[in-house]
Amino acid sequence: MFRRSTWAPWSAALALLAIAIPPVTAAVQTTTLQALSAIADAPAETTVYAARAVITMDPARPRAEAFAVRDGRFIAVGSRDEVTAAAGEGATHDDTFAGKVVVPGFVAPHVHPVLAALTMTTEVIAIEAWDTVDGRSAGVRDAAGYRERLLHALAAHHQNADGPFVTWGYHQDFHGDMSRAMLDGLMTAVPVLVWHRSCREFYLNSAALAYTGIDAEFVAGLPASQRAQIDLDTGRIFGQGAIAVLDKLAPLVAPPQRLRQGLEFTETLYHRHGITLACEPGGLLSRPLQQAINHVYGDSATPFDHCFIADGTALAARHPPTSSGAAGSLIDATRRLLSWGEGRAWYLPRQVKLFTDGALYSRTMQMQDGSGDDRAGAWVMHPADFDAAFQAYWDAGYQIHVHAVGDAGLAVLLASLEDAMARNRRDDHRTVLASVAFAAPAQMARWAALGGIVSANPYDVEALAARYAAVAIDEDRARDMVPMADVLEHDLPFAFHSGMPMAPAKPLQLIYAAVNRLTGEGRIMGAMHQIPREAALAAVTLGAAHALRQEDSIGSIAVGKRANLTILEANPLEVPPTWIKDIPVWGTMLDGRLQPLR
Repeated sequence: MFRRSTWAPWSAALALLAIAIPPVTAAVQTTTLQALSAIADAPAETTVYAARAVITMDPARPRAEAFAVRDGRFIAVGSRDEVTAAAGEGATHDDTFAGKVVVPGFVAPHVHPVLAALTMTTEVIAIEAWDTVDGRSAGVRDAAGYRERLLHALAAHHQNADGPFVTWGYHQDFHGDMSRAMLDGLMTAVPVLVWHRSCREFYLNSAALAYTGIDAEFVAGLPASQRAQIDLDTGRIFGQGAIAVLDKLAPLVAPPQRLRQGLEFTETLYHRHGITLACEPGGLLSRPLQQAINHVYGDSATPFDHCFIADGTALAARHPPTSSGAAGSLIDATRRLLSWGEGRAWYLPRQVKLFTDGALYSRTMQMQDGSGDDRAGAWVMHPADFDAAFQAYWDAGYQIHVHAVGDAGLAVLLASLEDAMARNRRDDHRTVLASVAFAAPAQMARWAALGGIVSANPYDVEALAARYAAVAIDEDRARDMVPMADVLEHDLPFAFHSGMPMAPAKPLQLIYAAVNRLTGEGRIMGAMHQIPREAALAAVTLGAAHALRQEDSIGSIAVGKRANLTILEANPLEVPPTWIKDIPVWGTMLDGRLQPLR
C-alpha cells in the first residue's frame, strides 16, 4: 500500500462522489426508523439450530451439536437435549443447517476496501487468479504469458471501449521488464496505466503521461525526494514520486463510478467467502472516500460489519507530535474520526495504525542484511517520526497496529515498544505486529516478552516465497517468511489477514496457506512453519476478534455472544489439507439473520 498520508490529495478529485452517490432522504430515514421500531416491539423468538458439526472455538466447549438464538445472540450451546431444554417449549426448531458445518463468523481484520474496489474493476492480469467485476481472471506467472495477455486485453479495449486502459497485477519478478517504450510499442493512441501488484507503483505510456499532465516541467517543480522516484524515460512512478502524482492519477485510477461498482462487488465477494466482520486498519484519510464506503457498507442490509482503524501515519504527518501540546492535537484529530462512520461501518475507538517500512510485494521492506537485489528498502515513516507517533498514542492508551514487514522494520518497532513499556508500563496493550514477513527468532521472543500480538498473512508464502528465493532473497530467509513456528513456540496470540487486494479476501484460503505452505510453483516452503489447522481456523475467528478487541462479542460460539456464523459444506478440520480452500460456503448468519448465498 501507499503511505496513507499520501491519499489526502484524492479528496478533491473524489468529491465527485457527492454527485454519484445519492443522499439518504428524510423519508427513507423515517421508514427505516419505523421498521426498526416494529422489530423492537415484536416479541422475542427463540430458534434452535442443529448441525452436522458445530466448531465453537470456545476453549471451554470446543464442539457442540446445537445452539439456540434469541434477539441476535446465542442463549444456549451444547448437545441437542441441553439446547432444547434451555430454549423452552415455545422455541422454533430449524433444520437449515442439517448436514452442514457451522463455525464462528469469519473475521477479516485487515482489508483495504478502496484499493480492493479499484483494482478489481481494472483489467486484472496478476500472478494468481482473481474474482473480478468482469468474472474470473486466471493467473499468469511468466513474462511471455503476461505480455500475451496484456496484448490481447489492449486489442479488446481498443475495439470495444473509449478512454484510458488500466490494468493491475503486474510484478517484475514474474512478468519481466516494464517500460514506457514497451507500452508505446503496444498502444500509442490510448492512455495506458499498468498498476503494480503491490499497489505502490505505476507505469505509464506516453499517452497516459500526456493525459495526466505529468511532464518534465511538472516534475522539475517537485522536491528532490519525489523527483528521484519519477522516471519519465521509463514511465515508472513509485514511492515518493507516486505520492506527488496521486491527484493527477485519480481520473485514471479512481473515477467515482468505478469506485462505487467495486465497493458493491466487494460487498458480494466478502459475503461469498463467509466474512461477517471486516476491518481496515489505517483507512484512507478522506471524508468523501469514507462517505462512499459508508453508502455501500453502512446500511442495515449489508451482510457483514465493517470497522475502521484510524490512520495514524497520515494523522501524524498533519499533526507532528513534537511536543506534549502537539501530541494532544494528534490525539484530538484521531478522536474526531469516530464520527466518520455510519451504521454497519464504524471506527474502532482508541485504536490506530502506524507504519515502519515498505511493502513485501514491492520489495521495499527494510532488511537488516539488505534485500539482496536492486530494490532498496524504504521507510514509510522515518524511525524518529515513527517513535514520536508511537509514544504519543501509547501514552494516550491506544492499541497500536504497526505495519512492519522486514526484520529491520521490526527492530524499529521493538525499540519503541521497549521504551514505552519501560517508561509507562501498560498491561494488555495488544500492540499488533501486522504484515510481518521476516523476523529473527530472537525478535519474536522479545515481541512475546513485551506482550505483543501478531497479525500475519500466510498467503505471502504461497504467492511469493519460491520466486523470491530465486530472484530476491536467499533460500533460508524465503523458507522463513511468515515465521509461524516462532509464533507458536512463544505462544503469541495471532490472527490471519488478507490485506485484500494483497491477497484474496478468502479466510479459507488463508487457512489453506498456513497449513500447507504450498507455493504457486508447487514447492513447500518452510515445512517447519506449517501450523495445525485448528490453530489456523482460530486465526480467522477468535484470534482475529482478539486482535481487534472484539472477542467479548464475536469470534466464538458461546452464550451471550452475537449470533454470527459461517456455514460450510465440509469440515475444514477433516478434509484433506489441500482441499480446505475449495470448501463451499453455504452462507452466513449475522446477529441471528440467516444469509444464504445467492
